[in-house]
Amino acid sequence: MAQGGDAARADLRGGVGWMVLGGLIAAAAWRMDRFEQMGGTVYTAPGLVPGLFGLLLLVMGAALALRGWRGQAVGPAPEPLLNARVAGMLALTLVYAGALVGRLPFAAITALFITLFCALFAPDGTSTMRRWRVSLLCGVLGTAAIVVVFERVFLVRLP
Repeated sequence: MAQGGDAARADLRGGVGWMVLGGLIAAAAWRMDRFEQMGGTVYTAPGLVPGLFGLLLLVMGAALALRGWRGQAVGPAPEPLLNARVAGMLALTLVYAGALVGRLPFAAITALFITLFCALFAPDGTSTMRRWRVSLLCGVLGTAAIVVVFERVFLVRLP
């Protein structure tokens, strides 16, 4: 089959995958406690935003799957799902969330995580010095924004 057919099949499979993920997120959000016994409303339910994100993923996945079904893929077939950058991102995320959060100071490990993540996904051809300077800046500023928003706006104590 032509390369366009490969891209259409990839869109169909990817769209179905996003629909499943979005549906699972929306279902899990719906099952979350709404704290009605404590006077909670639909707007204060902890599952509201994740549920909306799940529904959005489901709808966008359906659009992608429909495009693939119709054979209307745009561009060539994508790279394999698991490449070196994706594997690095998965490993980095698992170490950060699974091994470091709660064991080391949150701001320090979050800045390190964001810095490494940005460096991993910096555009090819970027000089090494520029890659690390920009990544470090993103790590520090991103962490500062996360801490301020969660602790000052949402009043959530970070680990």
